[in-house]
Amino acid sequence: MTKPVLTEKDYKDAAQMLDAEVAAIRAVAEVESAGSGFLQSGEPKILFERHVFSKRTGGLFDASHPNISNSVWGGYGAAANQHKRLQEAAALNREAALMSASWGKFQIMGFNYALCGFNTLQDFVNAMYRSEREHLLAFVNYIKNVSLDDELREHRWADFARKYNGPDYRKNRYDIRLKGAYNKFTDLTG
Repeated sequence: MTKPVLTEKDYKDAAQMLDAEVAAIRAVAEVESAGSGFLQSGEPKILFERHVFSKRTGGLFDASHPNISNSVWGGYGAAANQHKRLQEAAALNREAALMSASWGKFQIMGFNYALCGFNTLQDFVNAMYRSEREHLLAFVNYIKNVSLDDELREHRWADFARKYNGPDYRKNRYDIRLKGAYNKFTDLTG
């Protein structure tokens, strides 16, 4: 099931809203989700973070469900299994589970729903199922609300990655990957 994907106009509109380059926004999408916001099943790409679920539930399920609730990050498994993991966690605590996944083309954590411009967590989740344009608008709102637009605009990739991906961003080389993706998209348009 295919979902609406971003158009060049969508990227240009977002770039204007952030006063940034299209290549910078495309770079984030490329690094966060390999460029696609949806799985072939039509479900949004997610990454269920067991350490976030553990924290949000006070470790209540760590002993009984260590694969989905664990103080240690990791244990992700295949991308195709992330929704199954989310469903298992949702059966234990739905709100904590939805907040413990990163969602869509820009992989924004569910607990950031208000910073993305949504009144409720469910509104955010519904938007993530609708279209990549919804993913992009959530990203734009998030970037503005956490004041990351300067880092994006100025290509300060390490600063951007630290705030967007967390203090351990270097482990996954987010800053280096962002710079490489930006250069790739700049070369395509330049």
